Amino acid sequence: MNHMNQIESAKNNIITDEMKYCAKMEDVSAEEIRIGIMNGHIVITKNRARNIKPLAIGKGLKTKVNANIGSSGDNYNIETELEKLFTATRSGADAVMDLSTGGNIVEFRREIIKNSCVPVGTVPLYEAFQPAIGAGGADSGFNINKFDPEYLFEVIERQCEEGVDFITVHCGLTLEAVRKMNLQTRIMGIVSRGGSLIASWMIRNDRENPLYEEYGRLLKIAKKNDVVLSLGDGLRPGSLADATDRAQISELITLGELQKKALEEGVQVIIEGPGHVPLNQVETNIKLEKSLCNGAPFYVLGPLVTDIAPGYDHITSAIGGAIAAGAGADFLCYVTPAEHLRLPTAEDVKEGVIAAKIAAHAGDIAKGVKGAMEKDIDMSKNRRAMNWEAQYESSIDPEKAREMRASLPLKDDKVCSMCSSYCSIKLNASFK
Repeated sequence: MNHMNQIESAKNNIITDEMKYCAKMEDVSAEEIRIGIMNGHIVITKNRARNIKPLAIGKGLKTKVNANIGSSGDNYNIETELEKLFTATRSGADAVMDLSTGGNIVEFRREIIKNSCVPVGTVPLYEAFQPAIGAGGADSGFNINKFDPEYLFEVIERQCEEGVDFITVHCGLTLEAVRKMNLQTRIMGIVSRGGSLIASWMIRNDRENPLYEEYGRLLKIAKKNDVVLSLGDGLRPGSLADATDRAQISELITLGELQKKALEEGVQVIIEGPGHVPLNQVETNIKLEKSLCNGAPFYVLGPLVTDIAPGYDHITSAIGGAIAAGAGADFLCYVTPAEHLRLPTAEDVKEGVIAAKIAAHAGDIAKGVKGAMEKDIDMSKNRRAMNWEAQYESSIDPEKAREMRASLPLKDDKVCSMCSSYCSIKLNASFK
C-alpha cells in the first residue's frame, strides 16, 4: 500500500488511485495529473480521513466552483446550514467551505463534514479567535489578547484530523505587508475577516503572524493528512479603488515564496485572490498570480467588477468570474445575491452556485478545456430539433428551464410563448 501523499507519489513517478479517478473525470491522462501535482500546478482535495470522491483543481482542468455556507453570530441553526449544504451540492458546487462564526462551530463543522459528499474547507482562525470574541458573539465584547497562537495550531491540527480537505490560512499577511497598507490610502482597509482578526492582534501586540513565523509547523500538520493549504489573501481589495495595490501585490509575492516552500516539503497549495477588481484588471491579476506563485492553482472570490449592485452581486461576480476563468483562474468562490447584506438563504445559495457555474463554464470554453463545448453543441442541436426535454437535460438548471417554459399557455407545444407562430426554427424546417 502506498503511504506517500499526492506530491510524494507524483515525485516518485507513482500514479495514485485519486490521480486515476480525477483523470477519468477530467478526460485527461493520469500522467498529466501526476505531472501537474509534481509541479504544483494541480492539487487534489481529499483528506486521507475522508471517504469522498477526490477533486482535482488546476491547470488544464475544468474550472471548479466553491460554495460558502456557515452560521453567524446572529443566525446559527445547524439544520439551516445542512439545507444550504444539500442545496449547494444539488446545484453543482464542487466543494463547500464552512465559514461558521456563531453557535457551536465545532459541532457545525463535524456535521457538515459528515454530511458532505464533496470536499470541505474551513478558516481555522474563526475557531481560534472564539475565546477572544466570547460565547455571546460581538455583543459580549472583544478581547484581542485572549487569542493564543498555540491554540490556533491546536485548532488546525484538530480540524485536519477531523477530515477537513482544505483550509484557508492567512500566511502571507506579515507585519511588513500590513504596514505597507497603512502607508497608502485604502477606502475599505482590510475586508478579509480572518485577515482583520490576525492583523489586529499583530498590530496591538507588535508581533509577527504566527502562521508566517511558524510556517514549517503548519506544513507538517497539513502533510500528515494531505490537507490542501489555501493560502489566504488577507489584503484582498474590498473596493474597486483598492484593487491591485501595493499591499495586495506585496502579500501575493510572499504567497509565491510560501507556495514554493510547501511544494518542496510535499504539501499541496492553492492561492486565494481578489475580491473587488475593475473589469480591465481581472486578467492582469490572473497573470500576476500565475507568474508570482509559480503557476499554482488560483482561487478567486468573484471577482466582483462593480461595487454598486447589492442584491445582484451573484451577477457582478459571475461577470468577473467568467473573465478570470477564461484568463486561467482554476477555482471560483461563488457570491450570492445576499453578499454585503445578510447571511444567505438556501435559495440564495442556489442562485450563487448557478451563476458561478455559468461563469466557470464560459471560462472553460474560452480557455479551450477539453469537452467544454460539447453540451453547448448538444443544446444547439436540440433547439434545432425542437426537442424540449433534451434541451432541459442539456441545461445547467433543468428544473428552472422546465418550469419557465410551462408557466405560460402554449397553442403549439413545439414552440415557446416568446415567438409562437413566428418561431424561426419552425420556419427553417421549410427550407429542407
